[in-house]
Amino acid sequence: MSLLFLFQWIEEPTLLLTRFEYANVFHTFTDFYSAYVASRVTGLPNRPHLLFVDGHCEDLAFGVNLDSCTISSPKLTQLEETWQVLFSSVKYAKHFGGPVCFRHAILTPLGYETAMFKGLSENIDCHGASAHDLWQHPDDQSTARLSEFGEMIRAAFGFPVDRHRMLKPTSGHNILFVRREDYVAHPRHGGKIQNRLSNEAEIFEAVNSWASNQQECKLNVVNGRFAHMPMKEQVRSIQDASVIIGAHGAGLTHIVSAMPKTVILEIISSEYRRPHFALIAQWKGLEYHPIYLSGSYAQPKVVIDKLHEIVTSLEC
Repeated sequence: MSLLFLFQWIEEPTLLLTRFEYANVFHTFTDFYSAYVASRVTGLPNRPHLLFVDGHCEDLAFGVNLDSCTISSPKLTQLEETWQVLFSSVKYAKHFGGPVCFRHAILTPLGYETAMFKGLSENIDCHGASAHDLWQHPDDQSTARLSEFGEMIRAAFGFPVDRHRMLKPTSGHNILFVRREDYVAHPRHGGKIQNRLSNEAEIFEAVNSWASNQQECKLNVVNGRFAHMPMKEQVRSIQDASVIIGAHGAGLTHIVSAMPKTVILEIISSEYRRPHFALIAQWKGLEYHPIYLSGSYAQPKVVIDKLHEIVTSLEC
């Protein structure tokens, strides 16, 4: 008998991916991006098949033990759900019972080998543009790749994609406040409580009060508690926002799905002055404003003054 008959054959084109950090939002988005870029440069369908070739857990659930992969609930997390939405199928190499042959396999770059991660330590002087604009006006200092990546995410969740224009909101401008709850860091980081904005509740209330008193422009403050929202609702809140504000944290990675005219306001504590979201905004072509803190406490007046400056530039 030919040895070929002993192999399981996979006929459909398949992306082979090693996840960088399977339970972290920012790093998972770098893995989403790696798979997206690999599918684009190799001409695969919009929703290709995916195979994880790492040893990480699958079907993660709330209550999972990150070290032993013990699952206390069968419910998928938002990140695991998103993998299944973005791709036609998601499989795990460790589940194959024997040798496997692929008719068409593509090895994706590791998450820390793509621009979204390398930009943290290397100078990537590139600015965002739409694919339509780049087609009409080629420019080797501009990229549409990250904007197309955001469109892929929105389309996968069933939201309409319009690359060429931004409609004026009819019910006022949404200010999305991305909330960041205190959390216990992974044991390899000391297991300490991490807090990026010590008076986040105070800032949120100040923003809410200020917005409700605006006469020139109708403003709706959206409480972005992403940890308690399905991924589709997270993406919806991002695409509906005219302004996105939040402390430096993984939740802001969602700005990859923001619309072209969205303005980003990031509050950055002295301990976490990293360029993640300034670079994503740059590569998306989004207007970006930072507020640098001397510690982790933000003066409400400083935040409101910056918001007022931003809102006055919006079309009401």
